[in-house]
Amino acid sequence: MQKPYLKQFPDSNGYFGKFGGSFVPEPIAKAMEEINQAYNLIAQNSDFIAELRKIRKHFQGRPTPIYFAHNLTKEYGGAGIYLKREDLNHTGAHKLNHCMGEALLAKFMGKKKLIAETGAGQHGVALATAAAYFGLECEIHMGEVDIAKEHPNVVRMKILGAKVVSVSRGAKTLKEAVDSAFEAYLSDPKNTMYAIGSVVGPHPFPKMVRDFQAIVGIESKEQFLEMTGELPDIVCACVGGGSNAMGIFSGFIDDAIELVGVEPLGRGSALGEHAASLSYGSEGVMHGFNSIMLKDSNGEPAPVYSVASGLDYPSVGPEHAYLHSIGRTKVVAISDKEAISAFFALSKKEGIIPAIESSHALAYALKIAPELKGKKILVNLSGRGDKDIDFVVEKYGYGE
Repeated sequence: MQKPYLKQFPDSNGYFGKFGGSFVPEPIAKAMEEINQAYNLIAQNSDFIAELRKIRKHFQGRPTPIYFAHNLTKEYGGAGIYLKREDLNHTGAHKLNHCMGEALLAKFMGKKKLIAETGAGQHGVALATAAAYFGLECEIHMGEVDIAKEHPNVVRMKILGAKVVSVSRGAKTLKEAVDSAFEAYLSDPKNTMYAIGSVVGPHPFPKMVRDFQAIVGIESKEQFLEMTGELPDIVCACVGGGSNAMGIFSGFIDDAIELVGVEPLGRGSALGEHAASLSYGSEGVMHGFNSIMLKDSNGEPAPVYSVASGLDYPSVGPEHAYLHSIGRTKVVAISDKEAISAFFALSKKEGIIPAIESSHALAYALKIAPELKGKKILVNLSGRGDKDIDFVVEKYGYGE
């Protein structure tokens, strides 16, 4: 009997096929191995599992529900549209799922401080929340552009006690924030843990973050079966680094259903106008892992853009690269315009204001729904949009 997919991948060196691994200097390699050994030990520990379950239920408010979007379904006149409401997870996004796990691991390892990067700020808020819960220091690196764009989340991080480091180099967005956070981490790996914010980075982070996010897929499968008596026909989620997508995909990966990763097409297909790595990229190593990345003419990470701060990253988690390479997942790209249109559609038709990141996945569902009458689409609504409302209103008005 063949092992379930999640038991097979990654291998012991962190590879999903040829993607993944660990390409880091010796000091980081030692720190990553320490984290890997601690995680492998703690993941088998019933006390750790029980503690995480208690946190999810009593602190995070899990399970988050699945909601049938009846108004949108009626409006688009085709497939039934269902939403996994990760926006109702404490702090307003899926990010807390892995942040609480990473912080619990850091506590187990005797670390005193958490360091991380953030784009849209949801990972930063979630990690600051986890640090407060466990009594740890917290330092968040964020690009100058994103600090201005996602001001409400910057305020939250500071209220929660985190130090927010503004990164002003390069494009001043997510990639530069990662570079800056790694440098800060290297100055004191003994007392610090770098809590990577997605299924990216050197091994064991792509596996570890996926495992912590797998709760989204586990709940979704149980809930959908209970609600409808069957599995969805299509599951879709936005993909930047890809943590929310791997979370929900992991629950359905061994089932004969379509899994769709929705990338940001931004302003168009020209290099620098989007962040659709799987759609337009090629194989390359960045931030310590081998995956598919967008490159400039020198083979370096290309400049990227998306209206969604959490999606403007020039690579993608290695597991996404692998699943796409073997044809298990379908990858599509949605423009800024389509995502903002979906943002307003959900807000005005269902009374749910989504994150711009999640709006990409919703936009794809709305695009295909009219042709799929009788089918069911499950969208991972990975975050809520209160972080985005100032920016959206300033740039797009109220969507009239």
